[in-house]
Amino acid sequence: MSLDRAVLAFAGIVVLTGLALAQFVHPAWLWLTAFAGANMLQAAFTGFCPAAMVFKRLGVKPGTAFR
Repeated sequence: MSLDRAVLAFAGIVVLTGLALAQFVHPAWLWLTAFAGANMLQAAFTGFCPAAMVFKRLGVKPGTAFR
């Protein structure tokens, strides 16, 4: 799995987890989904992605989007 796919998969998991927690636990969990969306938006404009940095340190091979 490349770094790009790992970051996108992680973002998807965070969004879906936030939605499930909001549905079954408490609506305040929607803030997790909002945070994930805001982080994806800023990464699109700046190229800075904290999750990509973590995955790089874990040894995930680089992709083309997050260098």
